[in-house]
Amino acid sequence: MTKKNLKKISANVWEIQRSGDMKVPGRIYANERLLPTIFKDNSLQQVKNVACLPGIQKFSLAMPDIHQGYGFPIGGVAAMNAETGVISPGGVGYDINCGVRAVGTNFCLEDIENKLVELTENIFKIVPTGIGSRNKMLSLSFSELKKVLQTGTKWAVLNGFGSETDLESIEEFGVLNSAKSEKVSDRALRRGADQLGTLGSGNHFIEIGIIKEIFDEIIAEKFHLLKNQIIVTIHTGSRGLGYQVCDDYVHKMLLENQRQRIQLPDRQLASVYINSQTGQDYFAAMSAAANFAWANRQIIMGLVQKAFKKTFKSDNFEFGLIYDVCHNIAKFEEHEIDGKIKKVCVHRKGATRAFGPGRKELAEKFWDTGQPVIIPGDMGTESYICVGTEKAMRETFGSSCHGAGRVLSRHQALRTKNYQEIMRTLKRKHIVIKAAKQKTVVEEMSEAYKNVTEVVQTMHDAGIIRKVVRMIPVAVIKG
Repeated sequence: MTKKNLKKISANVWEIQRSGDMKVPGRIYANERLLPTIFKDNSLQQVKNVACLPGIQKFSLAMPDIHQGYGFPIGGVAAMNAETGVISPGGVGYDINCGVRAVGTNFCLEDIENKLVELTENIFKIVPTGIGSRNKMLSLSFSELKKVLQTGTKWAVLNGFGSETDLESIEEFGVLNSAKSEKVSDRALRRGADQLGTLGSGNHFIEIGIIKEIFDEIIAEKFHLLKNQIIVTIHTGSRGLGYQVCDDYVHKMLLENQRQRIQLPDRQLASVYINSQTGQDYFAAMSAAANFAWANRQIIMGLVQKAFKKTFKSDNFEFGLIYDVCHNIAKFEEHEIDGKIKKVCVHRKGATRAFGPGRKELAEKFWDTGQPVIIPGDMGTESYICVGTEKAMRETFGSSCHGAGRVLSRHQALRTKNYQEIMRTLKRKHIVIKAAKQKTVVEEMSEAYKNVTEVVQTMHDAGIIRKVVRMIPVAVIKG
């Protein structure tokens, strides 16, 4: 597919018009500078394929960080009619409720720079990182793990990680009540039993950053954000448990597709009708995995706070949750479609919820500002805290981008540069890096990603989000 196949709707919006079995058009958010990156893989064809799914509403959407994924593109959004539509694990992703949380402190760089290396080492020691990382201190029985799957962040709080007030600053208040732990396989339970409080590998990270620029003084003040303030960002998900839930149900749905007579343009779009037993079972299991992920990030936040205490030999500092968003999930929501309020199942894969002001799903303290949207870059570039808008509610089912988006595969990245080159670049930028494996650092180099500022600017210029602050990293912990 080329630019000739796209109709320009506005400076930041492009359309794939309906053809063949497409039930709705495809809509892609990208400015002219980002557009060439979208043609490097098969992601636009995936946008078309998603538009063929039964029950899809309005558009098959793609955010500017779009790149090819399993079935759905990463950066894809699709809302399905809750009564007649389908649900697809490919529209959620393997790392269910992979997400980002931002934590505010009362430190500035001058307060920590002399101990930054020590702090980074302490976080790395306290938070298990890397492929298959385990937390033996939190190894749970199946019965206790099922409590986590049912109650999410509440379990973490009850077990000494954070406080009840944190729940107001987490999407869905940190729990999906639709979870049913009995719909999660024993194999998934085994994989997750000792992975709470672990970071994992790949693009997951813990970052210590500083606020370099404030775009909206009023909202920044409401969020207690100040220039030069130290912010901790945590990016991880549901680990092996979530992966196994996805894998289990992809296989079940592939068997079920023929019985339900769902025509698929791509086998990776394995789907079943939402109201079928398999559809309901997947949603319940996915919700349970999402709860695991929220508990995981809550626990990691507590472990990072412990590392701060150990480094500075004090607990007399502020360490408060700003917000926690997920970007691999499907949820039932109500949106205005063709002048009517409809219940839909919104799939967001590599896309962040970006609800505008006044939405009752948000805690009251966000009704005036809109939902915080946290958009990280890569380990060598800036990240952003933004807010959702009313226009997002009209155009994208209250959704925005989730990060920079890859332009190089991990294999391509490994052929492009070596570890020593990347470490020299990070050192020149005064960024401390600690990783479980050198390979991960190479795979996650800045050149493997799009320019996050262009990605965020596209959504800001399109009116889908409003920029609040820009942060830059000073230390990064990777798996």
